[in-house]
Amino acid sequence: MIAPHPDESVNILLVDDQAAKLLSYEAILKDLGENLLKANSAQEAFEHLLKTDIAVVLVDVFMPDLDGFELARMIREHPRFQKTAIIFISAVLLTDLDFLQGYRYGAVDYLSVPVIPEILRAKVKVFTELYRKTRQLERLNRELEQRIAGRTAELEASTAELRKSEERLRLAFDAAQMGWWEYDATTDRMNWSSNIGQTLGPTSPLLDVGLDEFLSHVHPDDGDRFRAMVLQDAGEKDSDACELRFLRPDGSVRWCLAVGQLVKNGGQAPTRCAGVALDITSRKQIEERQQVLVRELDHRAKNLLAVVQSVVHLSRADTIADFVGAVEGRIAALSRAHSLLSESRWEAVDLARIVNEEIAPFTGDKGDRVVAVGPSVSLQPRSAQSLALALHEMMTNAVKYGALSVAQGDVRLEWELESGSLVFRWIESGGPATQPPSRRGFGTKLIAGSIEHELSGRAVFEWLPGGLRCTLIIPRSSVDLPRHGTGRSGSTESAGPQPLPVSGKKILVVEDELLVGMMIRDILDELGFTVLGPVPTVAEALAIARDANIDGAILDVNIRGDLVYSVADVLSARGIPFVFATGYLPNGIDSRYAGIPVFEKPVSAEAISRVFASSASVKPPSGSRDRWQRPIVAEQTAG
Repeated sequence: MIAPHPDESVNILLVDDQAAKLLSYEAILKDLGENLLKANSAQEAFEHLLKTDIAVVLVDVFMPDLDGFELARMIREHPRFQKTAIIFISAVLLTDLDFLQGYRYGAVDYLSVPVIPEILRAKVKVFTELYRKTRQLERLNRELEQRIAGRTAELEASTAELRKSEERLRLAFDAAQMGWWEYDATTDRMNWSSNIGQTLGPTSPLLDVGLDEFLSHVHPDDGDRFRAMVLQDAGEKDSDACELRFLRPDGSVRWCLAVGQLVKNGGQAPTRCAGVALDITSRKQIEERQQVLVRELDHRAKNLLAVVQSVVHLSRADTIADFVGAVEGRIAALSRAHSLLSESRWEAVDLARIVNEEIAPFTGDKGDRVVAVGPSVSLQPRSAQSLALALHEMMTNAVKYGALSVAQGDVRLEWELESGSLVFRWIESGGPATQPPSRRGFGTKLIAGSIEHELSGRAVFEWLPGGLRCTLIIPRSSVDLPRHGTGRSGSTESAGPQPLPVSGKKILVVEDELLVGMMIRDILDELGFTVLGPVPTVAEALAIARDANIDGAILDVNIRGDLVYSVADVLSARGIPFVFATGYLPNGIDSRYAGIPVFEKPVSAEAISRVFASSASVKPPSGSRDRWQRPIVAEQTAG
């Protein structure tokens, strides 16, 4: 039951053309405690109706200007008063037709004069209470509607925020290539969200399938880990993670990290496992590339050290000071070339920069006497290093003995791209007269070897009265950008190269770094071996390995981007012992050759001696011979 508001009173309108009746009605109804409004005419009654809300209207049926029936009809036609209670009061005896007419116009009750006060109060009280409670209900309904509207607005705002949150989560999942997954152990059904399913396989074979069917798309080495995670076979942990490799229909492999949480029943048995899945294929590919890059960096660093070692080993001079100067100059040339290669991430170096870097240390106040002209040309790392060494040797020769050793001499460097080749010309003029050398010194060997051996090019020397003219012809293939090498797999662990059971003296050396090959040949010569090589290509090495009469071999693993394992296969088939020499770590060797000795570059004379001196037919190296004190002669690089 709805209690009335303590301060709430309603309006009762009393309408009669006789003032005495209005006073009597007022006297009878004043004990109700309601607001009593009086009107002597229909017009005055309407003024009250338009200004205030009326609960009950007591109206006389017969009034001079407008009778009660017409007033009731007009009240009912107004939208505000369609439910207002109207009680007719009449001093005239009314017929049944009058009653029907009154009810038709909206009357709710009739009273006859003389009015019995108790009956009038009772009837009016009923309608005022009904009006009051109706108003209270309307107010409560409005409040309820307001609360509902407020709650609805809150729910709509919460729903909108939830949608935004779900959209953000979906975008984050899509951006991270992440999705959800669930396995129901009671029904043996596996499900993945469509976004991760599409990532792992366009035909979505992983949606709504049994565990065994799901694992048929997983790499065999990874399936047991996932099964243990979703069935809690691996222990008591409720959450776990594992990496899975998925085999896609196109033959590609996708990596996924699955993290799951177990849900158990009352008996602590797993009933469901759910979690998220992250596509980590890109991360795995990056890790693989990093491993390749680390091996490649190790390879290049050791190769560079091997070249430096070879420079030291093969350099000659009359004095230690001259020897140190020659070595330092050649190492500095390598260092400058290496810096340029480092700047270009070992991809390509502009030829003009190499020329400028190599001639700058020699020119000083002679800068206007050295002119370099040529188009923009990019060189591969190997070509850049070889040409840098060649330029260093020619500049050294020009300053000491050639055109730059006299005041009137000058040097011109020019290059151009011709069909199939880069042609580089070194032209001296105004210098001392030159003659063909009686022997080829280290500098000449280095220039010719760098171009002919390493780059498969050609070096032409012309000894002219005005100075040396040298033309270097480099194949166009050495000018284009380099191809990326392939990754290497397998591993081998060894405490160091073990003695090699060589039964004769003829050794094949397969090495594409000229200086390293020359040094290895020099060491083997001192040990009493006959050396075939150094051979700079896999094709040439294969021909020798198949047909030549050899007793052993030293094989560089990476020959100009080609792996030497095909040569190793031939030697193994013939039963010829061999060792590997490489700038890669030993565990980068193919696992098939895990037992083969490995020289890590830079190769030392002691390591070669230790491996090859075990043969009875080989004379042991002279341990007391000091390379720094052996007889050496000065040489003119180009003479």
